Amino acid sequence: MVYWRGECCFLAAMENMLRLYRLPYDADYPVICFDERSCFLIGDVIKGLELKPGQVRKEHYEYAKNGSCCLLMAIEPLTGKRLAKIYDRRRKIEYADFMNLVAQHWADAQQIRLIQDNLNTHNTSSFYENFEAQKAFELAQKFEFHYTPLKGSWLNAVEAEFSAIARGCLKRRIPTKKMLEKQVLTFVKERQNKQIKIDWKFDISMARKKMNSKYAKVNPDNKKYETI
Repeated sequence: MVYWRGECCFLAAMENMLRLYRLPYDADYPVICFDERSCFLIGDVIKGLELKPGQVRKEHYEYAKNGSCCLLMAIEPLTGKRLAKIYDRRRKIEYADFMNLVAQHWADAQQIRLIQDNLNTHNTSSFYENFEAQKAFELAQKFEFHYTPLKGSWLNAVEAEFSAIARGCLKRRIPTKKMLEKQVLTFVKERQNKQIKIDWKFDISMARKKMNSKYAKVNPDNKKYETI
């Protein structure tokens, strides 16, 4: 695992992310963005008022906390191909299982360029702890890991998909994992069927100009990019 600490390392990791987003489409080496999102299960204590024509549904301010679960998701920005699964928790076993599903979902790829953060489960040790050695080895060879820098989650394009899911599904109260799973996976399937892609605009030249103070701080020669 690579830990990106300090401004120099942040800039290096950021430019690597931006480089990946500018690569031409290659089915043999697809760029896939992965992350996890906690989802809280919220139920009603008091039933809301019945719906009437022309009115929005009204909920009581009290609610019941029914625990949480975790959404694991991968998306290929250039094609809109998606994969999502709801788990009870997010441990090494869930990560290993989902990466195995990712490898199957992109089975024709020679190697997957995977963008992810530095969570301590996000490495090949998760494979070896949960699969026998040959299976773990083969799965590890399927991936080329690229880690976002600390405090750089915005560099992971899957965050845009999480925002869409939050607006489309998670802004309402969902009391059970089964209901959440049905709504989220249906929403994800609809977006996949529509082949909704992520058009990443921010590139290296823009970064060097807009974030020039950080570049100049690590090396004064970078000041030249401010006006380019």
